[in-house]
Amino acid sequence: MSEHTTPVDTTKPATPQSFNSPLQMPQSFTMPEQFAQPTTFQQVAPASIDAPVNPLKQYFRKAAIYLKLPSGGKYSPGVIDMPPNGELPVYPMTALDEITARTPDALFNGVAVTELMRSCVPAIKDPSSISSVDLDAIMIAIKIATNGSVTEVEAVCPACKEEQKFDLDLTSLLGTLKSGNYDELFKINDLNIKFRALTFKEMTAVGLEQFELQKTIQNLIGLEESPQRDKLIDDTTRKIGIRTTEFISHAVESIGTPDCVVNDRKFISEFMLNCDRATFTAIKDHSFLLAKAGKLKPLNITCINPECKHEYEQDFVVNVSDFFD
Repeated sequence: MSEHTTPVDTTKPATPQSFNSPLQMPQSFTMPEQFAQPTTFQQVAPASIDAPVNPLKQYFRKAAIYLKLPSGGKYSPGVIDMPPNGELPVYPMTALDEITARTPDALFNGVAVTELMRSCVPAIKDPSSISSVDLDAIMIAIKIATNGSVTEVEAVCPACKEEQKFDLDLTSLLGTLKSGNYDELFKINDLNIKFRALTFKEMTAVGLEQFELQKTIQNLIGLEESPQRDKLIDDTTRKIGIRTTEFISHAVESIGTPDCVVNDRKFISEFMLNCDRATFTAIKDHSFLLAKAGKLKPLNITCINPECKHEYEQDFVVNVSDFFD
């Protein structure tokens, strides 16, 4: 046990001191005899307290499936505590998770999705920063872990309006998800464009802002016509255009020229606002193409009406507001 000794010099009176307070220190002070000897302080180890173990812990939920992300996690650096085999344990939803998934405000601002990931896929340390290319796979995996691999799908034939329901195997659907190749450069004239997958936080922020701007326009359209109203509509529409351009620029990681590689966000945004229309459109289209590559493919459906049997496609969209019902 370590010891610390502090000697106290008692041969000299304390030096007089001046105080502004009405209470004044005495002009001399002699240490009482009982405190004149050196004082020894000993470190005392804290008492060991064993936290009680919940006997019900063995009945807590356990990982139901293990998920390999379409991107392998390569577009979410530092976000995932990736196991050596690359498979993330996925746990079933709790009762609290189901309440969160039905809370309108939490659905609107993205909190419901981040909290679901935090609870059901704890290996994702920062859910809001997860790459958007892996989001559908994560939600489907949570659905499988909670409700099983089979879900019911409703469809309406566009030819005869026949309604039908059928079972869809989510495990098979999960296996079809792939990630776009964000490592491949996109060449435009003498520029090499490298794209990046947006994070869930970035996607949510853009969606919220676009929603607010669209709502503003709808409210303005409902007002009586006037020069002031028309100007506000024009200004808001321009803001939407600027935000759309900024959204596309955020999907660009770097732009290589014959002389250098530019990865400064400010410079890239400035370029996107000032490049010609053909260049902007080419960059926008390729960005959307990469994002689409990571989305679920439409379902191929054949109408059950024997007099129709029309074959058509229907999108399968992972919408958290009703996906976990």
